[in-house]
Amino acid sequence: MAMTGRARSMGFSILQKALSSAQRSNAHRSILCPTLSNSELLRNYATASASKEQKIKVPLTMYGVSGNYASALYLAAVKSNTLEKVESELYDLVEASKKSPTFSQFMRDPSVPVDTRVNAIKEICAQAKFGDTTQNFLLILAENGRLKHIDRIVKRFKELTMAHRGEVKATVTTVIPLPADEEKELKATLQEMVGQGKSVQIEQKIDPTILGGLVVEFGQKVFDMSIRTRARQMERFLREPLNF
Repeated sequence: MAMTGRARSMGFSILQKALSSAQRSNAHRSILCPTLSNSELLRNYATASASKEQKIKVPLTMYGVSGNYASALYLAAVKSNTLEKVESELYDLVEASKKSPTFSQFMRDPSVPVDTRVNAIKEICAQAKFGDTTQNFLLILAENGRLKHIDRIVKRFKELTMAHRGEVKATVTTVIPLPADEEKELKATLQEMVGQGKSVQIEQKIDPTILGGLVVEFGQKVFDMSIRTRARQMERFLREPLNF
């Protein structure tokens, strides 16, 4: 994506400039409100752009730190009508992090001072031309020391955006990529299971250790049809004592 290039093109210079110019602040600052706790900050972020009459629900119940942040971001993005834009921008950021060891280390290093993180994120967002919703959210993560959780947060946020669009992800693990006709047939079968109103999205994973066959993770279900699992089942059967 174009934004991936812009985010990645910041290179060492921007990070080095931010890391060298900013100093740790003795007084704790908050991006949105200096007196709010983290939980209050998230609630404020999620509701700041909406009117009191507007009621939006998160399509999936999320738990834990990553789930709470993803839910707050989802509400803010929906209320500001920027859901797809935020999803695309966060995807670009994560991809840029994967391709830049320096950027990835910066995101996960807890020893980086708060002011340094905040200033670097501001410059990164400006370079990548991220929108206000994404920038404000990343600044909250930087302020609260949560940038190290960005991968998990984006993954949970993706689950919410898929649910918002009525999409259901099916992860298919095979030894080699599925041929197009087999993938189409599998998708049609899964589509029948979810019924109308939802769309199945297949994500393929390659894992030679399953030896053959396939494993399908679909919703809360796992269909393990791998040769590895069948071999283990056969081994257990052969080890059972014979009764004559």
